[in-house]
Amino acid sequence: MDIDDARSVPSALAALIRAQVERAGGWLPFDRYMALALYAPGLGYYANASRKFGPLPSSGSDFVTAPELTPLFGRALARQVAQALEVSGTTEIWEFGAGSGALAAQLLEALGDRVQRYTIVDLSSSLRARQRERLAAHGAKVRWVAELPERLRGVVVGNEVLDAMPVKLLHRTQGVWHERGVVSTLAGFEFQDRPTDLRPPLEIEGAHAYLTEVHPQALAFIRTIADRLQAGAAFLIDYGFPEAEYYHPQRHMGTLMCHRGHLADPDPLEAPGTKDITAHVDFTGLAVAAQEAGLHVLGYTSQAHFLFNCGVLDLAADAPPKEHAALQKLVNEHEMGELFKVIGLAAGGFWDARGFVRGDRTDRL
Repeated sequence: MDIDDARSVPSALAALIRAQVERAGGWLPFDRYMALALYAPGLGYYANASRKFGPLPSSGSDFVTAPELTPLFGRALARQVAQALEVSGTTEIWEFGAGSGALAAQLLEALGDRVQRYTIVDLSSSLRARQRERLAAHGAKVRWVAELPERLRGVVVGNEVLDAMPVKLLHRTQGVWHERGVVSTLAGFEFQDRPTDLRPPLEIEGAHAYLTEVHPQALAFIRTIADRLQAGAAFLIDYGFPEAEYYHPQRHMGTLMCHRGHLADPDPLEAPGTKDITAHVDFTGLAVAAQEAGLHVLGYTSQAHFLFNCGVLDLAADAPPKEHAALQKLVNEHEMGELFKVIGLAAGGFWDARGFVRGDRTDRL
């Protein structure tokens, strides 16, 4: 993004959001604001040309994901994907939100001819262009689509996809639940609450003020996967909690957070389009939605346990010291190892997935 773009994109996006607020009668539900801030064509954070992914702020990036830290992540995940392809008798991978293309490159290299087609579903034209450049060596095996077909077969993967799906904000004050929305003022955008019949999935004990999120779009995504997946499995990796932890009475400020320049800030209304907006994942909600729609939960565990079960230590045996240092970030409890979780879902029946053989926490969902 050049200097002119860096100045004009936030301004144009703000104008678009203001118009949407006015069209909605002066109040826009937060999930609609978040969708515009992240995905408005050409302007939203994931739709504009700014650099998102990278290990250091000096690169102009905003955050780093596991595949950018080390290829050991993708190589370990490939072992689970290989098992799922074999069990389901399929040969295709579907990746949602492929980011820089790093994970796709790692999976394609590790799996070779076991993958006949690799399909990427990504709404961002700028990211698709970068992915095409990175994955050019794999030729026609890789394709891009804007939406799912009515039926699909294969293994679905998604790393840090669910956290960027728009959420609704609920705020309890003086014992009354409100939905939080966005209004436009001369100074910019502000929050405004309106009474609502919406509720979190759990009763929140206490009478104190409480702010949290609910995830209709993520649940709809799971139901869509369940409806379309004829044979295969899905492995979704993200930061989040089981329901009892997510909606704990002490988590009264919710989980909504923004990321820019490798720093976190809590204000999604400031400079939309220049920062990522995320919320933690309610893994219990995902599991229930999947089961109700006919999928089987293969397992749920921490990223550390999942990678260990997939043999990441064996893969790292001959890796250089730099890779070992990156691996520590992936598995250490105080880094990504415990915060990030993995859930596995399958169509057609339950089977013993290697990623969950030890440390499975499905009983905590």
